[in-house]
Amino acid sequence: MTGASDLRHFPSADGDLAYRDTGSGDLVVLLHSGFVDHRLWDDHVPVLAERYRVVAPDTRGHGFSANATAPFRWADDLAALLCHLDAGPAVLVGLSMGGVIATDTVLEHPGLVRAVVTAGAVTGDFQYTDPWHRQLQGIMARALETGDVPAWLDAFLRLVPGPERTADDVDPDVPRRVREMTLHTLSKHSPDEKDWLVRVTGSLDRTGEIRVPLLAVNGSLEPAGLHTAAERLAGAVPDGRTATIDGTGHYSALERPDAFTRVLLDFLESL
Repeated sequence: MTGASDLRHFPSADGDLAYRDTGSGDLVVLLHSGFVDHRLWDDHVPVLAERYRVVAPDTRGHGFSANATAPFRWADDLAALLCHLDAGPAVLVGLSMGGVIATDTVLEHPGLVRAVVTAGAVTGDFQYTDPWHRQLQGIMARALETGDVPAWLDAFLRLVPGPERTADDVDPDVPRRVREMTLHTLSKHSPDEKDWLVRVTGSLDRTGEIRVPLLAVNGSLEPAGLHTAAERLAGAVPDGRTATIDGTGHYSALERPDAFTRVLLDFLESL
């Protein structure tokens, strides 16, 4: 994995935000999922950087970026970084939480966005309704309330194989990498720390405002509800498309990076 030595820092209004910046050409921004950091994209950056300028930031409170000390929105942090880079508009590619950041940003700062790719995500209003995810969310919430980090982490890592597989069905390097990044992010926080995040609400009802090309990618083993929501999102956008990465769950970009990159490059080349 890359480390802090590979990073640059943007002095935001509330601390320094870290990002990796490599390659040249049209700007592609890779947005990681929750609790991990820019290293999620280590397999993708070298391939993409052969044709594009690739920026992979650490979201506030994650990885090597500063924690929040005041209210903030993900979209505003990203917009500030894009303005600082002065290289847009950008193609935003986000996995899970990163996908929500991408759709938040195109809704709140449309002039900064050239296209959007969401993976394992739609907008911030989406809620899992299947019993497996709801049960897991309950376990994680109770573990947080009691400060039981090992129990929370054990439940969180169950998202890697998902409901239809066991850990033995997944390359052990995938949960290892997720665990390493997650432990680093958790080490930055305390159980009683205030959550300063201000979420963008009403986003599902605003998807018709998206006027740039959008691709919704999901692993084939994601729940049916997410696939349905992705189809709805793509259908609401004039140039909306969907794609599926076979044999993968929530972390499709980690499980099958080559397949994910091929899908992404096909989309980028069509813009």
